[in-house]
Amino acid sequence: MSSPRKVNLQAIIAGDVAPAIVSDPEPQPAPVVEPIHPEIAGVKPGPKLSTLKDRAHQLSVYLEPPVYERLRLLAFEERTKMHVLMLEAVDLLLKKRGQPSIKKLVGS
Repeated sequence: MSSPRKVNLQAIIAGDVAPAIVSDPEPQPAPVVEPIHPEIAGVKPGPKLSTLKDRAHQLSVYLEPPVYERLRLLAFEERTKMHVLMLEAVDLLLKKRGQPSIKKLVGS
């Protein structure tokens, strides 16, 4: 069996090549698109996920390079993460301002 003849654009434009006959299959119904938010459809959302990333808000902090390097050095020396030190700093700020600690606010 030989391979089908290759068709180039010039042959199509000149009309030397008959167009391929493609039989249209029966039209399929459009797929059902689900709404982005379950609340729109009246569906109650499932239980909240228990990871910190799912529960918490993200906050960017811009630090001058020497401050960042000192924080990074402290985290390395204490064998901890910078995030833990930042939470400690927030807890100290709340305490200084007479506010409840992070543990009391979160309920842990």
